[in-house]
Amino acid sequence: MRISGGQWRSRRLHGPGKQLNLRPTPDAMRERAFAVLADRVQGARFLDLYAGTGAVGLEALSRGARSAVFVEKNRNAGRLIGKNIASFELSTGRAELVTRAAATAIRELERRGETFDIAWVDPPFEIWREGLTLVVELFEVGLLGATSLACLECPEKAEVAASLPPNIEIVRDLAGGASRVVMVEFADQSR
Repeated sequence: MRISGGQWRSRRLHGPGKQLNLRPTPDAMRERAFAVLADRVQGARFLDLYAGTGAVGLEALSRGARSAVFVEKNRNAGRLIGKNIASFELSTGRAELVTRAAATAIRELERRGETFDIAWVDPPFEIWREGLTLVVELFEVGLLGATSLACLECPEKAEVAASLPPNIEIVRDLAGGASRVVMVEFADQSR
């Protein structure tokens, strides 16, 4: 695993090894998604739910995100994220690790009054619907606002559109092998 672009391009990350049952976002998919996100990442507050190795949030920081919050409930994965964060020269406050279940972390971040520009939600594929529910919740509770974007990584055949409320729409759908990244935001009410 490596960072695909930005300040730390080609920098290697510590991988999960065989002891952790993680499915990191492939480098090529991360590179494609961040090419689409492009300038939106500059100065963004980034939320990485189900962070796994931390690769996606670190990619965002490498490409100019102001800060990233990494949410991962598995303590061993959390230690791996901490190890990956520590291997970068980050100023204080740019990276925060929250070791909680994603739904619990959302409630905690909401209580703290946090807001984000981009959220990446990458649950284990067997619970991708839970990830989709949390994407909608991020918008509903105000962690994502009118100009924010959420990226759901899910199985290629996941039926996402039918499960979205009418005020949230798909703006990009990137397929790639067994997975895809579906980007959603608030629907444009002026149409």
